[in-house]
Amino acid sequence: MEVLLNEDLAALSDLDEQSLFESLSQRFRQDRIYTYIGDILVAINPFKYLPLYEKEVSESYKYHEKTKLPPHIFAVADRAYQSMLGRLATGPRNQCIVISGESGAGKTESTKLLLRQIMELCRANSQLEQQILQVNPLLEAFGNAQTVMNDNSSRFGKYIQLRFHNSSVKGAKINEYLLEKSRVVHQDEGERNFHIFYCMLAGISPDDKDMYGLLDPTQYRYLNGRYGSEDIVRKWGEKYSEVCNAMDMVGFEEQEKVDMMTILAGILSLGNIMFEPTETDALRVTDKSMGWLKATAGQFGVQEEELLRSLTCTLSVTRGEAIRRLHNQQQAEDARDSIAKVAYGRVFGWIVSKVNELLAPNVDFDVELSEIGILDIFGFENFAVNRFEQLCINLANEQLQYFFNHHIFLMEQNEYKEEGIEWESISFKDNKPILDLFLTKPIGILSLLDEQSAFPQASDRDFVDKLNSKFKSSPHYEVVRSHSPLFTVVHYAGKVQYNGLGFLEKNRDTIPASIRSLFINSVTPLLSLLFAATISRTGTLMPRKAKLMQKADDNFNSTRKQSVGAQFKHSLAVLMEKMFVASPHFVRCIKPNGSKLPDQVDNKIVMDQLRYNGLLETIRIRRDGFSWRPSFKEFAQRYNILLIKPDLPLTKESCMSILNTTEIHGWKCGSSRMFFKYWHQEELARLLERLGKAALVIQKDYRSLRCRRKYLSLLVEVHRQRQAQRERVEREAREEEEEKRREQELEEEMRRLDMEQENKRPFSPPVPLPRKRKPQPQPRSILPTATHLAPVPRPRSKQFEATPFDNLEVHIELAELVGQVGGEERARERSKKRKNTIRWFKETQARKVVHNGAFPCWFHGMITRRQAEDLMTDKPVGCFLIRVGQSREGYTLTYKGANRCRHFMIEMQSNGKYVILGEDKAHPSLPDLVQHHSQVGIKPFNELLSTPCGQTCNQNTDYEDLKGLDLLATANHGSPKSGEEGESTPDPVHLELQRLFLPPGQSPSLETQRPPVLRRISDRRHRAVAGGGEARGGRRGERGEGEEEEDETDHKSRSFPRLYPSIRLAMREIQQIQQNFPDGQDQSSSIPHSTTNPSWRRTDS
Repeated sequence: MEVLLNEDLAALSDLDEQSLFESLSQRFRQDRIYTYIGDILVAINPFKYLPLYEKEVSESYKYHEKTKLPPHIFAVADRAYQSMLGRLATGPRNQCIVISGESGAGKTESTKLLLRQIMELCRANSQLEQQILQVNPLLEAFGNAQTVMNDNSSRFGKYIQLRFHNSSVKGAKINEYLLEKSRVVHQDEGERNFHIFYCMLAGISPDDKDMYGLLDPTQYRYLNGRYGSEDIVRKWGEKYSEVCNAMDMVGFEEQEKVDMMTILAGILSLGNIMFEPTETDALRVTDKSMGWLKATAGQFGVQEEELLRSLTCTLSVTRGEAIRRLHNQQQAEDARDSIAKVAYGRVFGWIVSKVNELLAPNVDFDVELSEIGILDIFGFENFAVNRFEQLCINLANEQLQYFFNHHIFLMEQNEYKEEGIEWESISFKDNKPILDLFLTKPIGILSLLDEQSAFPQASDRDFVDKLNSKFKSSPHYEVVRSHSPLFTVVHYAGKVQYNGLGFLEKNRDTIPASIRSLFINSVTPLLSLLFAATISRTGTLMPRKAKLMQKADDNFNSTRKQSVGAQFKHSLAVLMEKMFVASPHFVRCIKPNGSKLPDQVDNKIVMDQLRYNGLLETIRIRRDGFSWRPSFKEFAQRYNILLIKPDLPLTKESCMSILNTTEIHGWKCGSSRMFFKYWHQEELARLLERLGKAALVIQKDYRSLRCRRKYLSLLVEVHRQRQAQRERVEREAREEEEEKRREQELEEEMRRLDMEQENKRPFSPPVPLPRKRKPQPQPRSILPTATHLAPVPRPRSKQFEATPFDNLEVHIELAELVGQVGGEERARERSKKRKNTIRWFKETQARKVVHNGAFPCWFHGMITRRQAEDLMTDKPVGCFLIRVGQSREGYTLTYKGANRCRHFMIEMQSNGKYVILGEDKAHPSLPDLVQHHSQVGIKPFNELLSTPCGQTCNQNTDYEDLKGLDLLATANHGSPKSGEEGESTPDPVHLELQRLFLPPGQSPSLETQRPPVLRRISDRRHRAVAGGGEARGGRRGERGEGEEEEDETDHKSRSFPRLYPSIRLAMREIQQIQQNFPDGQDQSSSIPHSTTNPSWRRTDS
């Protein structure tokens, strides 16, 4: 019983720090990491896998009652979702879930679990849900890194806004805050760069590394010459596959991915450029790093000379005169690192902007959308050396702590006083003075930082001296006597000493105008777009189209005048504004120890977190206070149904009458609102649910009665019509009989008269009768008329047994009577959709599906669902086929299961990828999809594709719509190879250029896919000599025709860096330089020597 009570700490009998710690630590040792404090969830990071998040657990927390299941993160997701829909105590309202805690406390994992459960709750068989789930691994790779406190630390903050219409998700938006760009160029001991650099170096194939210009990871200065063990490298390779799949699922184009990876490779190469002075005081690039300069220029798509000029000098215009100032070595290195930081920051901002564009709600503007926001922001940090980034991170945590205090303590206790509720005030640690220390104008820390940043000659020491003079008397600020610019702030979580070095430069975050102009003119469209974009007041990247580039300078300069601190302050204000208008749900994450080890609890670390989070005071106010405080009007509107009286006035008396009909106790009534405990919401929700179930029973019985009456009246009408038809038929039959009888009597009378006439004539010899003619066959169209033809029933699939009611005439006549029989209009609409789908397949898909000149045996063209099921009748379990959708642009996978056939829709992504609806894997082609799911089962039953359902004919598809398309696709595919046979043998120089310039594995015959430099060389060579077919003929003979066609098709669909030839030449030069310096002394002593073959050995301690 004690364990059950301890699931909610607000029910503790003894309330003190020791009992609170004992309860949490006991539950943690039992792997019960979740605990309630009223409606607040406390989560302790287990640092190990726990079986708490399986499919069965997720299902059990859907629409559950809080008291029937143990505390869980899924319960918070369910409560937020139900509250948004208005199914709990409050009406429909926007919700927000605030996850807070130290770095390493498990906030990022909690966010992923919340997001997954909310998508399960609103599942509507939509691909959008899977796309939203793929955003997290994508942003994690680009925005997370290893620190001394956390192996997967978020180096940015994000607020995920999920938009809903009714109960279905319609879109999402990501708001990102303060990416730690300085990590790109510098990491402290025991830390690493962003995950994406290690993932791409581990996951990219050797051919693609050659294409991007990537060498051994230990050569890059921005990675500190460290990489990892084989096990870590393997995990990074798997992570890279997840990132590529996430980009495919969300909708990134292939060329965009290639350009982005090329820019990242350029950032790594840029870090290896080193400078040395010359006799003329000008700087030059060292001989050992000339290859890196060429590689960087090729990867960024700019001229080598212009890039070098931007790094070594600054060009300014004064009174119309251009003044060129040469950089010293430190300034050149600062410019180099500044480019790397800005380029990476803009790539990250572009990813977020692109995700928001692809996941934007596809609904009308007048449709009102509900919202659930999830805040996952960097945790409180206190390192050995704390810089500008830590100051901003800790300021954000101060703001969140104030938001928590405001909702839990300040606002609640103020309402008790205003409403006249007896209450013993609970003291709490108010951090409002610390926020004022940072945010007050004009003498707050951020205001003084902006003021000093505006002076070009100001130094970091000047800034710290000004802080010391302004805040030396503040209880939340301490002066540090040191030669370094140090100062200390007393935060809500403890004292943090900051090193002021670099504060002014990081706050300015400026880049030279020459560098920006250089990258705007880059031949890489993505890089040009990134540097032509404007920056919003909150620091968000806003890409614009090229045609607006003329106005870029003014907008850019005006927005860049705002400092990083001002942008961050404004973004926090916007975030708080969104959260204050929503209903909050709090998740407080606790880190059990500083060693990241499972099953270990550090008493001091845990107690410090309990104290500065104010959990003891939170338990007291949740136990004694009233967390739900609706006004009389809100309560009466929501619960007047409990009285079952119409037109109930929305007054205090009505609220009292409603509550008197229930058995709820412990509430209080103020002067303008009611006061309830946190558990009262669930009790009232259960009462509403009971009435809702009763209403469903009444509706069911009433609708059943109406349908029964309608059916009986229709049945009577059918019987009446059939009786009238029967009587009409009988009457017509009687009239026909009477007519026949009269005709028969008339014929008999005529025969009698003829006989009498014959008897009166004289006898004469018989005359032979004429020969009868052979009867001619009647045309088929001439059929005997029938009074009534029974309609032919629609054939059922052979997969289902016929029922006794399938072909009853009564049901057909009923269908005709109620107007359910399809008309000509619907038939025309179906025919139109079918023609459009066939045209879509012929124009966009036929070439992709044809393999080696024929359709695959599992592809069956445009057939119906029934035809597909009939083909599966005698097939084994696991048999499958793929057919073209009849009314949509897409495919359907039909699978023979154990008991029935299943049909899975295959969606076409906007980037041309193929996805089975509900799956989390995108595929470049249908054969790849089939290959993948022959090894990985299709959800939810994990069914494997084992046996393709072949054609009934071995040459063409079974159905007429797509016949001949295989020949057409093959002809179109083979046409570029015509006219090649008459070429002569190429000269050796041309072959060497091809080997250098062409991407690995690509055939030289693909002239249209060659880089512009290679195409011009090839054109000159063809004007001088003709031919070159023999070399190609030899290769064709070695590989075979079918293999060559497949290879060329693959390379036609691939994307390459814009200046691939320059990158390839630069890589050769770097490798030659390394061979000329066998001693391994590179441009930085921290980078060990590496051979040309990549080595994955562990080099860090």
